[in-house]
Amino acid sequence: MTRKMDLPRIEKAVREILVAIGDDPARPGLRDTPARVARMYEELFAGLHEDPERHLETTFDENHHELVVLRDIPFNSMCEHHLMPFEGKAHIAYIPGGQIVGLSKLARIVDSYARRPQVQERLTGQVADLLAAKVHVLGCAVIIEAVHTCMTCRGVKKPGSVMVTSALRGTLHSNASTRAEALTLLRGRGARD
Repeated sequence: MTRKMDLPRIEKAVREILVAIGDDPARPGLRDTPARVARMYEELFAGLHEDPERHLETTFDENHHELVVLRDIPFNSMCEHHLMPFEGKAHIAYIPGGQIVGLSKLARIVDSYARRPQVQERLTGQVADLLAAKVHVLGCAVIIEAVHTCMTCRGVKKPGSVMVTSALRGTLHSNASTRAEALTLLRGRGARD
């Protein structure tokens, strides 16, 4: 995770793409584009050089064994199939097994996995697996809803399509009533209704 991005190489590749599509990378509007794209990639793919586990180095001992839910965590990522963005919201529920996690850490974990070439299905599972393995939760659920520009702007061109993925671990996978309660809260209903 210590290898950094080769910005000059990215710039050279972007110049080649501009030539390959029939444009002139030396024209005024494109002259600085390769450097801008390289800096953008450095930001968008920063998760490749970061260990998401570092966000779980600090947990808090707490004798709380009921659901903890954080909804509507905004994120963006890049589809690894077309290198086009997808963005949406992640929703996380977990039942602590003696330790709780700072809420900002949950958002940082989502970002850490999202900021790399990715597919939504893997992203969903990675967040759930990390919570299950490193925080030793009794159960967790991760639901991600996202709009994929590789589907809305090209190919089939279906704007408004939303992909939903879920990953359930532990008691949220094995216990139907606990799972139902978590899914109700993750959808935003329950406590306020």
